[in-house]
Amino acid sequence: MFSRPLLRFVPKGTRINFMRGRFVGLATSAVLSIASVILFLHPGLTLGLDFRGGIVVEARTQGPADFGKIRAALAAQHVEAAGVQSFGAPDDVLIRLDAPPAGDHDREAHTQAMVDSVRHAVATLPGAQVLRADAVGASVSAELFRNGMLALGISLLMILGYIWFRFEWEFAVSAVVTLVLDLTKTIGFLVLTHFEFDLVMVAAILTILGYSTNDKVVVYDRVRENLRKYRTMPLAELIDLSINETLGRTLGTSSTVFLAALPLALFGASLSSFAWVMLFGIVVGTSSSIFIAAPLLLLLGEKRLRRDARPAR
Repeated sequence: MFSRPLLRFVPKGTRINFMRGRFVGLATSAVLSIASVILFLHPGLTLGLDFRGGIVVEARTQGPADFGKIRAALAAQHVEAAGVQSFGAPDDVLIRLDAPPAGDHDREAHTQAMVDSVRHAVATLPGAQVLRADAVGASVSAELFRNGMLALGISLLMILGYIWFRFEWEFAVSAVVTLVLDLTKTIGFLVLTHFEFDLVMVAAILTILGYSTNDKVVVYDRVRENLRKYRTMPLAELIDLSINETLGRTLGTSSTVFLAALPLALFGASLSSFAWVMLFGIVVGTSSSIFIAAPLLLLLGEKRLRRDARPAR
């Protein structure tokens, strides 16, 4: 009764010719990545508190937030240039302030005074309360940004080394180039959505890179197995066969992770942006394994991989 699955993402015997559209896939990916780089240069990422420095106060009001009253209360406490926005529930409010300038010799005391002023302003609103208040200085934010970029760079190098050690260099180069293209598209998505780029987003990107790498290793493992099994099959046909054989597993795994992250994106409040980036990364990582990594492997290894796969005379 339970020997057959209730749901199949891909019917048995599916033979989709993915490599026929390899040039369209590569061209589309290149255009999207170039556009993402342009967006990164201008207008650029919206840096979060971790990387920009400043003060963030999270408050909760009694009933839906009245931003006019909140701004009036802040003005009464002489809090200037305050950014007030809603997030999550209608009664959740974020109040953002720029940190005191770097030349301020008593920055810590002035930062605390600004936080206290916001607390007093919120206290004047009936039923409102401050849930948390965070402050990050300019020097600390610069160090956090540098360490975050270093983590991304090291992760790409380690992925390159791992795949190069486990497979041939054609597999490693194809995978890392694809991951870089995935990364640029994710950056473009962050720019378009105005999600704040902070340490949480660095964690999301690292998670996406890990997930995408695993997806590509599954396809590459099947390609390597089929190289030994079908020694005379053209590489394009062999890659198509390998993708079709792993397509059900790929779509099943992606759908599971996607459905797990979707409720967090819809109802996760402060983690909603993290989840939306994860959802985007799942779609990009899954599609790039088929339409980018596989065509690149075909371009780089069409001659050598087929030559090495032939039996010795």
